[in-house]
Amino acid sequence: MKERILTAIVAALIFLPIVYIGKFPFIILIYLMASVALFEMLRMKQIPTFSLAGIVSLLLLWVFLFPVEYDFTFVHIDMAVKGKVFLFLVLVLLTITVITNNRYSFDEIGFTILSVLYIGTGFYYLMETRFMGILFIFFSLFLIWATDSGAYFIGRAIGKRKLAPSISPNKTVEGSIGGIFFALIVALLFYYLSDISNGIDFARFIIFSIILSVFGQLGDLVESALKRHYGVKDSGWILPGHGGILDRTDSWLFVMPLFQFLFNL
Repeated sequence: MKERILTAIVAALIFLPIVYIGKFPFIILIYLMASVALFEMLRMKQIPTFSLAGIVSLLLLWVFLFPVEYDFTFVHIDMAVKGKVFLFLVLVLLTITVITNNRYSFDEIGFTILSVLYIGTGFYYLMETRFMGILFIFFSLFLIWATDSGAYFIGRAIGKRKLAPSISPNKTVEGSIGGIFFALIVALLFYYLSDISNGIDFARFIIFSIILSVFGQLGDLVESALKRHYGVKDSGWILPGHGGILDRTDSWLFVMPLFQFLFNL
C-alpha cells in the first residue's frame, strides 16, 4: 500500500502540472503515455515492441492522435490528410502479413489496429477535453478518480455481492454504487463552485456525471477482461504498485470520448 500511495503522489506531481500548463508539453505527455499503453497491449498479444508490426502500429497511433485543431507553427495537417495517412498505414499493416509469410497473421494485425483505435480514441479525446479548458479536464479526471476511490474503499468496507466475478473477482456491487456516490460529490462541488455547467441544467448535469462514472467502471472492467483473456496480472510495470499505463488509464479510455459526446450535445 505504501508503494502504491508513493507512486500515486509522484505521478500526480508530474502529471497535474503538465495538465495545467497544457499546450505542447501536454501533447508530448499524451503521446508518451499512449505509446507505452500501446506497447502494453501488444505485449499481451506477444507482439514484439520493436517488430515491424509494432513500429507501424506506433506510427498509426501517432497519426491518430495528431490534434488537427491545435495551431502548430511548424506543420499543419488537416483531417483529410490525417485520414489518408491513417488508412495508408492500415494497408501497410495488412501488407505485413504477406511480406512476413504470415508470421504476423490477420488476427494479430487486426488486434493491433483495434488496439490503436481503443487507445487512440481515449487519449485523443483526453487532449480534446484539455483544449476545451482546464476546468473540463480537471472535472473529468477528478470524477474518474473519485469513482475509483469510492469503489475501492466502499467495496473493501461493505462489499459483499460480486459485480463481475469471472472478470474482476474483487469488484462488488456495493463498491460500484459507492464509486457513483463519490463521483456525485465531485460533480456537486464542480457544479456549485465553478461555471462548468455552461448552461446545462442541474438534473442533466447530474445524469451526465452518473453516466460517466458508470462508463469509467466499464472501462476498468474491459481492461480486466483483456488481462484475464491474455493471462496477465498487470498490463505493465512502469508504475510500481499500480502496474502499467493501461492499468491507470483504462477508465479514461471510455470516459473521455463519452464526455465530449455528452457535453457537446
